[in-house]
Amino acid sequence: MTRYREYARYFFPSLTPVVKALLIVTTAAFILTYFPAQFAGWARPYYYLGLVPYDVTHHLFIWQLATYLFLHGGFFHIIFNLFVLWQFGPELEGTWGSKHFLFFYFFTGVGAGLTNILVNPGSHEITIGCSGALFGLILAYGLLFPNRLIYLYMLIPVKAKWFVLFIGVIEFLSEVMQPGSSISHISHLGGLLFGYIYLRGMGSPGLMRGRYDEWRRARLRRQFEIYMRKQEKKEDKGRWIN
Repeated sequence: MTRYREYARYFFPSLTPVVKALLIVTTAAFILTYFPAQFAGWARPYYYLGLVPYDVTHHLFIWQLATYLFLHGGFFHIIFNLFVLWQFGPELEGTWGSKHFLFFYFFTGVGAGLTNILVNPGSHEITIGCSGALFGLILAYGLLFPNRLIYLYMLIPVKAKWFVLFIGVIEFLSEVMQPGSSISHISHLGGLLFGYIYLRGMGSPGLMRGRYDEWRRARLRRQFEIYMRKQEKKEDKGRWIN
């Protein structure tokens, strides 16, 4: 029964506000760009909204660092990415809060794009998809819930910490052994890197939450100590009157 509940909770998480909004906006962007490109040959949005390192470094198309996250190149591409967002996003948003979750999503997504640009500043190739941000979410999930089970291929239970290590090694080897691949492995690694920097840095939601919990516990201890001192004074005063 425990394993069934774990399995059901992982594959059918409840949608949270930001995750739901990201799913809707990403799907709408796919419909408005993919179908015109496929059936009418109108691919201009990909050139202006997809991430082209040359355009960012030479023409300052800075917005591409954010807009490329919402474009996808096919049904499998978008379905897989939205599935991953649905699986890992709700629990992270529930833990951090919507504001921190949304910031982290864009921080890792933009960071993945910056990594791509730093490695290939003069490239004219278009990078699209939110995979970089999703790798950041997967890393966060593995760090916050290291012993939570992730079902590899929907069947094999693997602890989150080992799953993160596994995909990190796979992406690194893929980048080294398959240069020029149509999959931007460097962006995936960038999402992992920026996610780790954020989570281990001063701006980490996890760190901020931990510090808030510490502050709250210290405040409760002080309140309890003040209350006990007041009670002791009342008892001492009562004994003196008697």
